Amino acid sequence: MNTTKCPMPGRGKAAMPLLMLALAVFLLLYGSAALVGGRELAVLERRWFGDALPKGRVVALAHEVGVQARVLEPGLHFLVPFIYKATPCPVLSIRDDQVGLVEAIDGLAVPPGPIFARVVEGHGLFQNGEAFLLSGGEKGPQLQVLPPGNYRINPFLFRVTLAPETVVAPGHVGVVHAEDGEPISEGRLLGRSVEGHDNFQNAEAFLARGGQKGPQLEVLLPGTYRLNTRLFRVQLAPATVVAPKQVGLVTARDGAPLPEGEYVARSIAPELHCDFQAPSAFLAHGGQRGPQLEFLRPGTYYVNPLMFEVTLDDVAVVQRGEVAVIVSNIGTDPREAAGAGGEAHGVERYVVASGCRGIQRDVVGPGTYYLNKLAFTPHVISTTNLTIDWADGRASDSGSLFSPLAVVSKDGFELTVEVKVIIRVLPEQAPHMVARIGTVENLIEHVIHPLIDSSFRNQASSSEAMKFMQDRHEEQRKAEEHVRAELQRYHVECVSVLICQIVLPERLMQTLTDKVVATQQMSMYDAQQDAEGRRREMARTRAQADLQPSLVKAEIDVSIAEQQKRQAVTLAQGRGEATRLEQEGVAAGILARGRAEGEKVRAIGLATAENYRLQSAALGPAPLSVIEVMRQVATGQVKITPDVLVQGGAEGAGAGGNVLAGFIASLMARQGFEILGPNELTGPEAPTQQDHAKSKASHSTESG
Repeated sequence: MNTTKCPMPGRGKAAMPLLMLALAVFLLLYGSAALVGGRELAVLERRWFGDALPKGRVVALAHEVGVQARVLEPGLHFLVPFIYKATPCPVLSIRDDQVGLVEAIDGLAVPPGPIFARVVEGHGLFQNGEAFLLSGGEKGPQLQVLPPGNYRINPFLFRVTLAPETVVAPGHVGVVHAEDGEPISEGRLLGRSVEGHDNFQNAEAFLARGGQKGPQLEVLLPGTYRLNTRLFRVQLAPATVVAPKQVGLVTARDGAPLPEGEYVARSIAPELHCDFQAPSAFLAHGGQRGPQLEFLRPGTYYVNPLMFEVTLDDVAVVQRGEVAVIVSNIGTDPREAAGAGGEAHGVERYVVASGCRGIQRDVVGPGTYYLNKLAFTPHVISTTNLTIDWADGRASDSGSLFSPLAVVSKDGFELTVEVKVIIRVLPEQAPHMVARIGTVENLIEHVIHPLIDSSFRNQASSSEAMKFMQDRHEEQRKAEEHVRAELQRYHVECVSVLICQIVLPERLMQTLTDKVVATQQMSMYDAQQDAEGRRREMARTRAQADLQPSLVKAEIDVSIAEQQKRQAVTLAQGRGEATRLEQEGVAAGILARGRAEGEKVRAIGLATAENYRLQSAALGPAPLSVIEVMRQVATGQVKITPDVLVQGGAEGAGAGGNVLAGFIASLMARQGFEILGPNELTGPEAPTQQDHAKSKASHSTESG
């Protein structure tokens, strides 16, 4: 069963007005309410019923028509309908590594000169725009910055630019350049340091306390800074790092001018300016512009590079066998200390005592020294023997090398001489050497090299080539004496001058070589002859050694024979003495007998001679001679008859007599007889008077 209900006509008409009223109330309430979320803000605009904006203004105050300076915070807000309009906007969020740079779109005009608007209080970091305007906030870039966080800032009044925080990394410094402030004082390069700006993070304090526009004295150390980068421009520069065995030489670019005639600024205690890391203190204590006497030792320094230029230099190292002569660029003028004048008693004028400007008399021994070479210039001088070579090849570590000397001898030959000069600088003479010539290199180049070249040219030109080579020792001695005398003027000791080699021309060398070869050959022949003699001696010695047993036996035999000889001599001497005595007796007997026989013969001879004389006187020499011959023939003393005789007839007989007579005459001649005259007969056996007497006696005997 369907039941249809029909509305009551009276009740429906009464509900419609109520519904319409409720809808109107809802719309009124909806239009007057503004709900702002937790991360939002509402920009409020007044459309009707208010004062007009002053000329030049773009943001209205509460009683003015326009976009309001104030904003609605989170929550439910009821507004007069149709007069206000709320427009939601997100809040401004700044991260931890950012800052907000604020620029006011509305406000008072910035006075002429400043770039940034002055700081006003009570606006809650620009979140209360109406308070900003009522406090006299100025239009333009603001000095204050917004740190990280969330901000409800009216975007129609403030334009916020997010910028990264200023981060100075370790090992760097931040060099700051201010875009606003007072002008830099005349004569200065950098803006003066002011207090209370919290490393340039408080821009208001910087400007309020007289911060100057331009590059700043102070720097930012490593760290993170919330700077107004529109006011402060930061450039990162590496920190000054002085490595071990180095020094940092500092030159100040700002400060008081140097006094006339000074090269290095006066010293300021490092603790006063913290090793040039507090430039304001440096200037406050009268720091001077230019090279500084103080220097930086090894370490890391946060120095403003716009204020101080740091040049790294090696430490002064003096090795063993060396000294350092210090030339001071600071101190008392030597003319005031020693007076004008040249060299006195071999001491150079500018070799001065400590505290005076010039070459220091006291040298520095071996060691490592942190030295400001802008103020003190060290000249390291070797005090050991230094060798200078004029030869082909490579120089030693402690010497110099020049080409061999080419000289011409007196007889026109070109010689090449290799020379070695050894010099030494005594420690106490080193300052005077530096004052006279400067450096050892200057000494070698401008003194020793010309001196050696000239000396050997002069010596070679006064001597013949062969004689120059043969008198090498004498030439070396003369050169050494000359060089030693010259180097004494430069306070340098000449240890020795050595002639290493003299190279003669090839044709002259060939002659000399031939002569030497001939001499050597002669020596070789003498040696060979010596060797042969020694070989013979050796052979004889060996033979003697081989025959040594026989020699010993022979020596023993000789000793035995010597004893036997002595025995025989002794026996013979005994026998001889006996024989002598015996023979003396026999001789005495024989002598007596001989004398007797002699007397006998003499007597017989005298008698015979007398006989011959008498016969010759009686018969004549010729007959007597024939008689004597015949006697000798008869006695057989002379053979006159041949064993075989062949003869002819009768004539032969007469002839035979003549022959016989001739034969007898020739025979007498062979026997030495000579017939001189009728009564003379001479010869080896010519009869004397005794012979004649004997002949007569003989004839008498024969006749009887």
